[in-house]
Amino acid sequence: MSANSSYAAAGVDTAAGDLAVELMKEAVAATHGPNVLGGVGGFAGLFDLSFAKQFERPLLATSTDGVGTKIAIAQALDKHDTIGQDLVGMVVDDIVVVGAKPLFMTDYIACGKVVPERIAAIVTGIARACAETGTALVGGETAEHPGLMGADDYDVAGAAVGVVEASLALGAEKVRDGDAVVAIASSGLHSNGFSLVRHILSGAGIGYTDASAELGTSWGEALLEPTRLYSGQLVELLAGEHGGAVHALSHVTGGGIAANLARVLPRGSYAEVDRATWSPAPVFRVLNDLAGTTLESTEGTWNLGIGFFAVVDAASVAGVVSALDALGLPAWQTGTVRFGTPPAGGGAWEQGAKGVDGGAVRLVGGYAG
Repeated sequence: MSANSSYAAAGVDTAAGDLAVELMKEAVAATHGPNVLGGVGGFAGLFDLSFAKQFERPLLATSTDGVGTKIAIAQALDKHDTIGQDLVGMVVDDIVVVGAKPLFMTDYIACGKVVPERIAAIVTGIARACAETGTALVGGETAEHPGLMGADDYDVAGAAVGVVEASLALGAEKVRDGDAVVAIASSGLHSNGFSLVRHILSGAGIGYTDASAELGTSWGEALLEPTRLYSGQLVELLAGEHGGAVHALSHVTGGGIAANLARVLPRGSYAEVDRATWSPAPVFRVLNDLAGTTLESTEGTWNLGIGFFAVVDAASVAGVVSALDALGLPAWQTGTVRFGTPPAGGGAWEQGAKGVDGGAVRLVGGYAG
């Protein structure tokens, strides 16, 4: 018995892996500009960083993440062409938070069995989203884990690198008293809180192929709505006439609304986010109705319609909001940053998060209908 046939007997099909690479090569290559050296399939991706000589003090930014249990819905529906966009959103959109332009990304897919068409669909989705955000997909790995994962099981993860001039880096240190908090709309649930989503649907006896009259589609289709991508537009905003007015950005992912904004505010500051400034999408309302809970009770789990925050100079709010709208990112002012002791009463404050001793944030008022 040859080594290859022995490996096949153990459940690993290297030929299927090679076919998957062939099926995805064109999509991956489409993300490569002149800075990418070599093609698909090397042991390591090479990226020419010569342009960074133009920077006075270039800072590299890096991020890594996965998609979480949203993958279970893609697997249940056997629909895998959008989960890659979710991955790029989770990874690349963290890069722009510090003001960095994303440069390149790598991905990792672990599965029980390599189904070439399925792997290719996942990676093609990743490549398509990378192209939309101006990010080169320079490498990746697909690992087959028979016996550890089921034949139809897989998980995805990725890492990305970006660059920013040190003097242009965004963060809490640039936030000033009176700065406006601008909310930027999400496309839906994005990729957080799906363990709760799945728990709610299971408890209600609802399947992913079941139709929802309130949502006008099947539950699975509504839940697989891809994560909105922000990097390309935000990089353009930062490079434009209103870029200097942006002091901090926050990506609303795990931890919810208040915690993610608190992470980018300086200690000693606070902000109240006014719920009356937006109306959460139907998917959030229907899920809460099924669970018998309130929108307010899920603010620490779901984004409820806000995918990003921008903290901007108060005098430039109208210009920034107009620029974001023109870039296809609906935006609105939802609060103001103040320095000093947060006022008592009116609900609990969220103080920093994820190990960051940042500002204090709370949501106030009621949601728009």
